[in-house]
Amino acid sequence: MIRFTVILLFSILTSCSNYGQLTYITKIPKKLDENSGMAIGRDSTVWLVNDSGGADKIYQINFKGKYVNQLEVKNAKNKDWEDMARDKDGNVYIADTGNNSNKRKDLVIYKIPDPEKEKGDKIKAEQIEFNYPEQKKFPPEQKNLLYDTEAIFYAKDSLYLITKNRSHPFKGNALIYRIPAKKGNYKATYLGEFVACTDFSTCKITSADISPDGKTIALLGYGRLWLFTNFKLANFFEGELKEIDLGIRTQLESISFLNNNTLLLSDEELHKSGRNLYSYSF
Repeated sequence: MIRFTVILLFSILTSCSNYGQLTYITKIPKKLDENSGMAIGRDSTVWLVNDSGGADKIYQINFKGKYVNQLEVKNAKNKDWEDMARDKDGNVYIADTGNNSNKRKDLVIYKIPDPEKEKGDKIKAEQIEFNYPEQKKFPPEQKNLLYDTEAIFYAKDSLYLITKNRSHPFKGNALIYRIPAKKGNYKATYLGEFVACTDFSTCKITSADISPDGKTIALLGYGRLWLFTNFKLANFFEGELKEIDLGIRTQLESISFLNNNTLLLSDEELHKSGRNLYSYSF
């Protein structure tokens, strides 16, 4: 019994050290090795997408890592799908906004109706096209590579976009934009910028979400988390900020609120690590 207890304790401590402050939930299916966006589903499930090169599909898995459903998204093309968001009516938004080289002029967010009400294996998307008026060159100079976007969230009939800084030298600033959450072609409204931190490896913003009660906004990096509270939505980045080192350095790409105090996170597979679903409570 003593030997068993020691082995069990060692296993728990080893598990905790592997995942830092995160709690491991399950391994994500191999097909989703480059999962890049997440939206909460019903009955302990999540919807996921792969990034560039992936199929034009959304995948639903449960907390045991098993497929529940998958839907082909019609009227859409996965050029570089990144984050996902969900509104109060269940509509899901897929951000085709990956823009590593900052050359793209075809940025779009696909809006699909509640996928859990879809009875077939296909679902049709509306297109929300947009551009960044401040970007004048495609690509801009190395010091202004600010227009890759891997993080969005939905709030009050709008989509908020937080850019991923790829500039050299790296200064850690992310630009914040807003567009209407409905079909159309828009010039994104610049709201300001947020300087996360200046470590190139961990301070690039890879995902975002807002809590169900609208009181907390979470931004994710490769091992870091930024939580904003007591804010006005249009300039949430000026609210109270808590920065958290998650104690893990995998390629964390997706975040979504399970409830007001619990986040779900996932990472891509890299060097035989990652491709996991985690939780984090605060």
